[in-house]
Amino acid sequence: MSPGNDAVLLTGNHAVAWGARLARPKVVPVYPITPQTPILELLTEFQAQGELEAEIITPESEHSVMAACIAASLGGVRVFTATASQGLMLMHELLHYASGARAPIVMANVNRTIASPWGFWPDQTDSVAQRDTGWIQFYVESAQEGLDTVLQAFRIAERVRLPVMINLDAFYVSHSLEPVRVPPQALADEYLPPYAPEHYLDPARGESWGNVVTQEMYWRHRRDIGGAMDAVPEVAAEADREWQRLSGRGWDLVERYRCEGADLVVLTMGSMCGTAREAVDELRDAGHAAGLLKVRLFRPLPAAELRRALAGVRDVLVLDRNFSPGAGGVLHQELRAALYGTAAAPRVHGALAGVGGVNVPPAKIAELAGRARSSEPLPEAVWAR
Repeated sequence: MSPGNDAVLLTGNHAVAWGARLARPKVVPVYPITPQTPILELLTEFQAQGELEAEIITPESEHSVMAACIAASLGGVRVFTATASQGLMLMHELLHYASGARAPIVMANVNRTIASPWGFWPDQTDSVAQRDTGWIQFYVESAQEGLDTVLQAFRIAERVRLPVMINLDAFYVSHSLEPVRVPPQALADEYLPPYAPEHYLDPARGESWGNVVTQEMYWRHRRDIGGAMDAVPEVAAEADREWQRLSGRGWDLVERYRCEGADLVVLTMGSMCGTAREAVDELRDAGHAAGLLKVRLFRPLPAAELRRALAGVRDVLVLDRNFSPGAGGVLHQELRAALYGTAAAPRVHGALAGVGGVNVPPAKIAELAGRARSSEPLPEAVWAR
C-alpha cells in the first residue's frame, strides 16, 4: 500500500505504525507485548521492504527499550517506541529519566489492564498511573486520530523537548478496522522537517548528561520542565491547526459535541467518547440538553479550555476507564481540581465506567446522565457496567 488521499482499512495499531513510518524515526527500540505487538510487526515489515530507514532494536525487556530510547534520543536522532500495560509498568523508572533528560521520544501505549489479576482488556490505569513522570499524554478515539497524533506528537515533543505518550484503548481501537487516510510522505515531511536538535551527545562537542548536580541545579532543572509543560497547550494547539491546514483534519485539545445550551455534559477520553456520542444523541432525541466533552490532551490537563467549555453547565458526568484505589476515577479528580475555586462551577459526578474493559453501552451512559441530572448527586465512585 502506498500513502495517498484514498481511505484504506487499518487497525488502530497499524495506523500508529504508519504514523511512525511517516515521521521518519532513525531508531525504534520495541519489545512485543499484547496488544501492542502488531505495531512492531508492521514496522519491521516496513524496514524489511526498505520503506523505513530506521534501526529497529528488540532488547530483552521494556526497561531496556526505554534505556535505548533515551540513549538514541540524546544522540540527536528521532526515536519512536510502543508498549502496553506491564511493559509500561516496567519502564516506569526510566520514564522519569527520559523527561528529565528532555528527550523528545514519542511512544504509543496500548491501554490494557495491569496485573494482578492477569487480564488483556482495555483499561487506562496503566497510563494515568504515569501522569507524574513528566510525559505529555494524549488519548485517541480512533485509528485516524492515532496516525495523525503520532505526527503531531513529534512536532510538539521536539518543540518543548519533552517526551510524548499516545494512548489508544486495547482492541476497541488497537484491533478495530476503520477507514484511515494515510497522508503522502511529502505532506508529512512538510509538516515535520528533519530533527535537528541544538544539544546532543557527541565526543567532538564536549557535552554530557547524567552527572550529579547540586540542589540548586536540580531545582532549576525541574522548574524548567514545569515551564515546558506550561507551554504544551499552546504548542499543541498550533500543531493541530497546522495539521488541519495541511491535511484537512484537526482534533483540538478538548472536543465539544452538541454542547450548545447543554445543562449536562458527559466528559471522558479515548474510545468511550464514541459510545458517549451515541448516548448524547439519544438524550437529545428524548428532549434532554446533553453534550459531550472529549479530553484529548490529558497531561498537561488543559484546565483553561475545560473551564471555558463548562462555563454555564449545571452538571458534569465524568466517565473513567481507570481506577485509583482510595481516590476513584483519575479524570474525575483532575477535573474537580481544575474547576476548584471557579465561580458557579458545575456539579461534578464521577462514574467508574468500563474499568477492566467491561462493556458500557449508550443506554448505561444515558442512565448515569439521568442520575446526575437528578437533585441528588452521585456518590464519589459509582461502578458502572
